[in-house]
Amino acid sequence: MSASDFRSDTVTLPSDEMREAMASAEVGDDVLDGDPTVGRLEAAAATWLGKEGALFVPSGTMANQVALGSWTSPGHEVICERGAHIVNYEAGAPAALHGLQLLTLDGDRGALDAEEVKRAMRSDFIHCPDTGLVCMEQTHADSGGSVVPMEAMRAVYAVCEEAGVPVHLDGARLANAEVASGVSAAEWAATADSVSVCLSKGLGAPVGSVIAGDAAFLERARVVRKRLGGWMRQAGIIAAGGLYALENNRERLTLDHALAKDLAARLDRLEGLSCDPEDVDTNLAVVRVSSPAPAASALAQALGEREVLVYALTADSLRFVAHSGVGEEDVSRLEAALQEILGG
Repeated sequence: MSASDFRSDTVTLPSDEMREAMASAEVGDDVLDGDPTVGRLEAAAATWLGKEGALFVPSGTMANQVALGSWTSPGHEVICERGAHIVNYEAGAPAALHGLQLLTLDGDRGALDAEEVKRAMRSDFIHCPDTGLVCMEQTHADSGGSVVPMEAMRAVYAVCEEAGVPVHLDGARLANAEVASGVSAAEWAATADSVSVCLSKGLGAPVGSVIAGDAAFLERARVVRKRLGGWMRQAGIIAAGGLYALENNRERLTLDHALAKDLAARLDRLEGLSCDPEDVDTNLAVVRVSSPAPAASALAQALGEREVLVYALTADSLRFVAHSGVGEEDVSRLEAALQEILGG
């Protein structure tokens, strides 16, 4: 039996149907003449997100960095929530690539407070950097895949619109928010001037992200994508996987959400572990570890020795991610392994 892998929804494998779509994709040189399958993916993504257009890029990190490079100039400051992916998991790219500094604010399960954002914006003063961009994230990964409330996002966007500051939405798992909330992706995307979505997480494509916005933004974004090396040749082969994912894999995310809640409920009953299922909005479940259980890293190692893979998120927490590659039998295997490790 292969390992039960709860580390991330990026470990999903393409289905036979997705592989067939990729193998039969119509392709062309996207840099010279345009790749027809890339064009179809970009058009479908733009329609789904309610934006004028979209660009296909290799990764979520690149999508975010294309946005930062398109909206800002070196020396600008970008306001983000403290736990944002852009702040913590993109290898210092805002500074290294674009000469930006980040101003981080505490959030409520990932939600920025509009009044705090307003206070954080810099005045026109030569000694201070200009506020070039505000970034939000949906769903918020570091808060356990929480769905940031619409009213909070609209309030932030209103403050930024009044100040003339653009907003980028890191919507890597926006499809999860759409399914969990019943609010369309276009409604979520309307709270930002640009939005990125990862196709290789819960949607199950093997590679790629899209970034969407209006025509003026996309003109700048194409230049930044070129500079970052993200404009690909016969990219229709991988774009076909993303297009299949958009058209076929969004609704099945409800299965991942239900599995994550079930996992949380089972593990919450084990001594030394806690995870309230009511805190699980989507496909991520963060489990707190306390005595008499071993430390999170030791517990992750012990699970790995039993062919159950998971990340230690912090010294006292584990993050479990549900996706198309795990099911009820994997949760049962996890529960049994933990019972063995914890002594029944």
